[in-house]
Amino acid sequence: MKRLAEYTDHAYALLRIIAGFMFMMHGVQKIFGVLTERETEVFSQLWIGGIIELVCGILILIGFQTRWAAFLASGTMAVAYFQFHWKFQFGAAFFPVVNQGELAVLYCFVFLYMATRGGVKWCLDQTDE
Repeated sequence: MKRLAEYTDHAYALLRIIAGFMFMMHGVQKIFGVLTERETEVFSQLWIGGIIELVCGILILIGFQTRWAAFLASGTMAVAYFQFHWKFQFGAAFFPVVNQGELAVLYCFVFLYMATRGGVKWCLDQTDE
């Protein structure tokens, strides 16, 4: 296991890059209608969320202002979970696997972790290394 430990920063950088790319793609779908048949009304809450996903996804991907972008992305996913998935329902609807909120919860905590670590490696945040 010690051999794997020396690649911690590399693995984290790959996580940051892939998560940023995937988050960005959610924004691309909402803003530009790419790879979806749903239209998002301009200036709606969903559209604003798409802007946040697009911009923060790009910033996380390239590792620029990573802490702030990841913090905003984490909060956005917390709002998405509570407002659009859980909807403060109890019973079975409380669980993410039932209300289809697993991805929002996972993004929320992955981005919260990134907000604490910053860009680390292969990034434009030179002060975070």
